[in-house]
Amino acid sequence: MTAPIRMNTIENPPPSKKKKLHIIPLLIIASGFMAFFVFGGADYLSFDTLRDNRQAILDWTQEHYILAILGFILAYHIAVMFSLPGAIWLSLSGGFLFGTVEATLYIVLGATAGAIGIFLLARYALYDFFHAKVGKSLNRMEKGFEEDALSYMLVLRLVPLFPFWLVNLVPALLGVKLRTYIIGTFFGIIPGAFVYASVGSGLGAVFDAGKTPDLSIIFSPQILTPIIGLAALAMAPVVYKKIKNRRAQ
Repeated sequence: MTAPIRMNTIENPPPSKKKKLHIIPLLIIASGFMAFFVFGGADYLSFDTLRDNRQAILDWTQEHYILAILGFILAYHIAVMFSLPGAIWLSLSGGFLFGTVEATLYIVLGATAGAIGIFLLARYALYDFFHAKVGKSLNRMEKGFEEDALSYMLVLRLVPLFPFWLVNLVPALLGVKLRTYIIGTFFGIIPGAFVYASVGSGLGAVFDAGKTPDLSIIFSPQILTPIIGLAALAMAPVVYKKIKNRRAQ
């Protein structure tokens, strides 16, 4: 008769133990974030470091090309998953090392993988907590977001209105399906990744001229207008559905 009691205890840990288990992912993320600064990670993610060591980095990349690609994707994955500063610098470095098209692919793969990681951690550690605290208002927001989740995800990824780390977390708290999140993230970040990789591919000339790359280029009308156009296209199904529902009513 004691066996069933033990099994129930294992299968259904007490609430306090569940809370402790949910805290573990948050501690991992916080520890990684702090370790980045403690061990001087920010010192390596700078234009000065790339400029002063560019020939050595280029030579090593050519000699160990596959390893360099895998290392770059992994570095981007870690930067996104731990919400570390320097993702833009990594994008520019990728363009400098691999060229615009290849770097865009590697950026998208690394960023999507990192975004999936933080999404799953947030869903596991924070979903129940936020729903318990916020209650019905969050449930209504979740329902509205869920109906056109892919369109909203594409817009949030395409238009740089909100920090990347915030867009990683919010869908996890609003119950967005993982498949929808992956599709929206992968395709939504392609235009921005392409722009930064393109800027990075010209870093050699910028360094030779003793200048700093103009990162505001993504907000120029020539770049931002097509991106906003893509965002508007992504929202078209949502607008059509709302118009159709109003006419039906």
